[in-house]
Amino acid sequence: MNKDAIAIPPLEVWGGVECTVNRVGNEYFDQLERNGHATRVDDLNQFAALGIRAIRYPVLWERTAPNGLDSADWSWADERLERLRELGIRPIVGFVHHGSGPRDTSLIDPAFPEKLAEFARAVASRYPWLDSYTPVNEPLTTARFSGLYGHWYPHGRDDLTFGRALLMQCRATILSMRAIREVNPNAKLVQTEDLGKIFSTPLLAYQAELENERRWLSFDLLCGKLNRDRPTWKYLRQCGVSEAELNWFLDNPCPPDIMGINHYVTSDRFLDDRLEYYPTRSHGGNGLHRYADVEAVRVCAEEDAAINPAARLKEAWERYRLPIAVTEAHLGCTREEQLRWLYEIWNAAKTLRGEGVDVRAVTAWSLLGAYDWNSLLTRIEGHYEPGVFDMRASYPRATALAQMLRDLADGREPNHPLLDLPGWWHRPVRLLYPPASCCPIEMPNPQSTIHNQKVVRPLAIIGATGTLGKAFARLCEVRGIPYRLLTRQDMDILDPVSVDRALSELNPWAVVNAAGYVRVDDAEREPDACLRVNAEGPAILAAACAARGVALLTFSSDLVFNGDGGVPYIESDTVAPLNVYGRSKVLAEERVLTANPSSLVIRTSAFFGPWDEYNFVTIALRCLEAGHSFVAASDAVVSPTYVPDLVHASLDLLIDGEYGLWHLANKSAIAWDDLARLAAARAGVDASRIESRPTRELGLAAPRPTYSVLGSKRGAMLPCLDNAMSRYFDERSQF
Repeated sequence: MNKDAIAIPPLEVWGGVECTVNRVGNEYFDQLERNGHATRVDDLNQFAALGIRAIRYPVLWERTAPNGLDSADWSWADERLERLRELGIRPIVGFVHHGSGPRDTSLIDPAFPEKLAEFARAVASRYPWLDSYTPVNEPLTTARFSGLYGHWYPHGRDDLTFGRALLMQCRATILSMRAIREVNPNAKLVQTEDLGKIFSTPLLAYQAELENERRWLSFDLLCGKLNRDRPTWKYLRQCGVSEAELNWFLDNPCPPDIMGINHYVTSDRFLDDRLEYYPTRSHGGNGLHRYADVEAVRVCAEEDAAINPAARLKEAWERYRLPIAVTEAHLGCTREEQLRWLYEIWNAAKTLRGEGVDVRAVTAWSLLGAYDWNSLLTRIEGHYEPGVFDMRASYPRATALAQMLRDLADGREPNHPLLDLPGWWHRPVRLLYPPASCCPIEMPNPQSTIHNQKVVRPLAIIGATGTLGKAFARLCEVRGIPYRLLTRQDMDILDPVSVDRALSELNPWAVVNAAGYVRVDDAEREPDACLRVNAEGPAILAAACAARGVALLTFSSDLVFNGDGGVPYIESDTVAPLNVYGRSKVLAEERVLTANPSSLVIRTSAFFGPWDEYNFVTIALRCLEAGHSFVAASDAVVSPTYVPDLVHASLDLLIDGEYGLWHLANKSAIAWDDLARLAAARAGVDASRIESRPTRELGLAAPRPTYSVLGSKRGAMLPCLDNAMSRYFDERSQF
């Protein structure tokens, strides 16, 4: 045993709620209102069930005392902090989270620090048992977005506004902790910051060097380490910050008790003077040179330089020798990639602890997901990234991340087979631009050895010749999910022996049944064939999967309903099919869920997609573009489903371990003829040749419901039809 090794407590699992209240112009963006946690105290019970030991939790200045302490409303914080105390979860309380305070102040208000300190004292006095605080989240990042880039209030675009905003936040942190410690001398500062590293071409090495020093500014200021010898001292002085302002921090150090490092896949940046390689939105400059500023992961040739969370954490340790926690680990991506990223961060922390680095915790951020971070909170568009819970349901629905957190908190290794594969940031698909060198590589990435240790079980996809099967194969390729696309010769689901043999050979972790009898009108003439393929085959498959403990996903249809309702159908509504095809799907649902209650059965509707030529939208456009007429029903209202959206959402639900009936369709209610007109308008095609007719005049053998719109009580997982239609044309344009 190494007697000199640092004794550090066990690695903990923490949680966090995305709680930003930022201001753009005169409008505040409140994540707590958007994710619903503002009105749901019961969320805390679900958080506790994860086994987390601490939670980054908001008692936000803007929400609690928007008009001053005299009229502060503490009721929200009173109830929630007391409940966290009862649940045994330690709150790490934040006051300003990418915000700028109430309307009577701002990040460049000279009185901002004293005003926040007054609020901090009030919080500490009301809750003297609280022992951990983050008065201001990510002061450097917030100063950049508010003072340098102009995204958030006060919308500065110059170095002086940046410098003022940074110093005011750091001064506010020091004064707040001073006020808090007058109440609780043992209170700890958990200071967060994103420490993304900058790489560059040789010409821009000087700019990268400056920015790589600048990224430490908030910690240097708090630790009293920003002295005249640092290049950032000279930088701030050149910005217009006075020497007296900087000296104040040397005289009033307040080093964090825990350094909170927030590191994202795209935190590290690359500066490149070769503008022709990059989109104009990435172009900028420093007054001396023009250059593109892009995510390093998208251009760095050396994988371990572009994405290496262990290296970033070790840099922080070697510079300050202070305890560290990863205070945000989140990825807005598909579910398996979210799992891979969190696991990579966890393993990086474990590796460093083995080297004596004092890493205390990894924080799952955000428990409830996040809204509109794709636009850096500058627009309200409803873009949602799920987290440990998915808020697109009528309740916080636990995702696969929840099980991972429970495993980690209990000391178990997560065992999902997709964890043994590299995330997109480790695959060639990450490179969007001509590769450039980011050497030197600081240290090996622990993840580099993790995903090569096991033979990964594939996803078996049945339906090699169909639209849906091919789409699953295509998107599994994109997502880095190993798969086998099976023909009938590979697996005949009507033959139990064939099914058993194929499952034995493949040993899949899950099966997607994307095959079936799909000719709705022919089914009226061939009912036995339709029922055999659509009902008997899936039942045989379900029984075989149940016997082996293999997850099963299969598909049903909106045609299980008769259309009498007139409001979107949810999963629990009574089925009453009008045709043979619909009856076959009802039988399939019943038999599959009887044979294997853990099966996931997804009802969907009216496919359209970019990769086949035989869906309604593509056929309509082809006819109209050729100058032909196109006939469509005017009295049958459906909810069209964009195939890529369906596949992505289905895979996420499968990975989450969901089961039972789910409805998945893009949010809409539209008649077939109006769908053709919508597509024509988006394509710029003359829609005058669309002929609207009642369904009864179309000569269809199988009766259809006049209304088969799908809603859901379990979760609106797919975006609206307009959004899907835009992406349909974007994808088609690439062919």
